[in-house]
Amino acid sequence: MPKIEPFEKHRDRYENWFERNRYAYLSELEAVKMLLPKEGKGAEIGVGTGRFAAPLGIKLGVEPSKAMAEIARTRGIKVIEGTAENLPFEDESLDYLLMVTTICFVDDPEKALREAHRVLRPGGALIIGFVDRNSPIGRFYEEHKNESTFYKEARFFSTEELLELLKKVGFRGFEIVQTLFHRLDEIKSVEPVKSGYGEGSFVVIKAVK
Repeated sequence: MPKIEPFEKHRDRYENWFERNRYAYLSELEAVKMLLPKEGKGAEIGVGTGRFAAPLGIKLGVEPSKAMAEIARTRGIKVIEGTAENLPFEDESLDYLLMVTTICFVDDPEKALREAHRVLRPGGALIIGFVDRNSPIGRFYEEHKNESTFYKEARFFSTEELLELLKKVGFRGFEIVQTLFHRLDEIKSVEPVKSGYGEGSFVVIKAVK
């Protein structure tokens, strides 16, 4: 079962995070934008309330939470109810897929990545944005997991672990960028985006089929 209960019940609290941490959110958006293909047919998996898809111009999303999907639709996104492990798309039908802080909530990460690989056309790209478990924010989330409405059941990954999984299911040609170089409460302006990983707490990987 997808871990949707907290998102169904607390979507307003979820939305408020983006208002409260506006500059962290805008920094994440910039990092994703840097690696997202500029053209082609794409979708966001775990589209949530559309906080990333809408400003990035992605019109199609997959989301298991009805409450979240409702808001995404008001942001102009066509949302299909579904999970990352069973994508409602034909083989080799999309040019790119985006997943932002979704991989930590899926029941079967390897299956989710295999599904992404299946639906992408050859040369298509999967872009994954996530909080690195070994980063300052990642360690904070891990330590305070039980106090968190959303992260209680999350499984955080290090960049190395995700790269291994991506290679295992057949992805290659990796590009990586990072941002969020301070604690969330210290971020008072949009943070820079740097290539690589190991410094920033939010990492984006682009992987090619």
